[in-house]
Amino acid sequence: MSRRVLIITYYWPPSGGSGVQRWLKFAKYLPEAGWEPVIFTPENPDFDLKDETLLKEISPQLEVIKFPIWEPYQLFSKLKGKSKTHPGRLLEQKEKGLLEKAAIWARANFLVPDPRVFWVKPSVKFLTDLANNGQFQAIITTGPPHSMHLIGRELKRKTGLPWIADFRDPWSQWEFLDTLPMTSLVRKKHEQLEQSVLKEADAVLTISPTFQRDLGKLVHRKIDLLTNGYDPADIPAGFSPKVKEPEKLHLVYSGIIDSIRNPIPLMLAMKAEFEGSKEQVEWTFVGKVSEQVQNYVASDSWLTSRIHFAGYVAHSEVFGFYAKADALVLILTDTKNAQGNIPGKLFEYLATGVPVLALGDPKGDSASILRDAGAGSVMAHTDQLAIQKQLRFLFESSGAISKAEGLETYSRKNLSVQLAKILDEHTLS
Repeated sequence: MSRRVLIITYYWPPSGGSGVQRWLKFAKYLPEAGWEPVIFTPENPDFDLKDETLLKEISPQLEVIKFPIWEPYQLFSKLKGKSKTHPGRLLEQKEKGLLEKAAIWARANFLVPDPRVFWVKPSVKFLTDLANNGQFQAIITTGPPHSMHLIGRELKRKTGLPWIADFRDPWSQWEFLDTLPMTSLVRKKHEQLEQSVLKEADAVLTISPTFQRDLGKLVHRKIDLLTNGYDPADIPAGFSPKVKEPEKLHLVYSGIIDSIRNPIPLMLAMKAEFEGSKEQVEWTFVGKVSEQVQNYVASDSWLTSRIHFAGYVAHSEVFGFYAKADALVLILTDTKNAQGNIPGKLFEYLATGVPVLALGDPKGDSASILRDAGAGSVMAHTDQLAIQKQLRFLFESSGAISKAEGLETYSRKNLSVQLAKILDEHTLS
């Protein structure tokens, strides 16, 4: 019989974006590896992005437990009326009023580790009886939000069940915390909570070799590496990259552009390389793009005529844009966590066979994966000459590359087998 594992995640369909894909896919393939997942997720979460089509990927046999959550954003929204008042969005605003500044300060210093902390106690109370009655043989929590790990920690303490903590981003060393006006005492509290999670969890997972190394240094224990990946089932039947037309270059970027993902250096290089010529170059953004970047493009007539914003689309529609691309753009972070930044879409990019043009840390984990796959290279945001040379190379190239060898390692099914082995290790011993 399959053993049951409780997966506690804030992000679940209809949430959109990359955060939901990891555990949606594990839930899809874990049953084939001998584990029956049970999802525990908020009933009324505050999602920034929604993708209703992802609901179709949830198996009718999958048990999903939805439990009410209260978030401070709800109160703040009432004070502001219909305005978008999520503090994460407020950080990107240039103009901030007194109420906005107060909200950000409160987020930084009162809501530790994050605004979902009020979900911890009621969730633990609700789940403890189920766990004690033998409903589950293991527990997994995934963060951010890192409050999910506090639910796992308390359940571990109360029930003794094996617990795995999955870090999709760092915690105390997370670059996002550096954007908040946080006191040193609160920073210390984050570090203490993180230490308790890292020490008490039976296993700790993370998504990149750099994060694996950094978390290991914090706690001096084994950290398991379980990257993100791609699902071959997502690739439409008959998908094939376009045949590149001579004297044309069409770039496509898929994903979010926010305060820590800056595409402007590539825009500057594109303009420097092609302005004044009749060579046809264009760039399509698929996903949510910050107002600052959109305004930057709008202020330049040359960029305006060549850069298009398709907006957020369902994940099922993204491959239609990939098929029209001569190169896929990857904008990695240019921050202290940049080395370990491996977006989930990198593996999806590799699966298309379309060349990849990436900005980020040339010595980072994403650069290693691209180099090993022969699919592209990562250039520093500040190296405009290198970016221009790569643009010229792509403009003059023949287009699609052969798909990377060893890519099957990153299939969601194979990654689920690896996860099942980790679960087995901590439940069969």
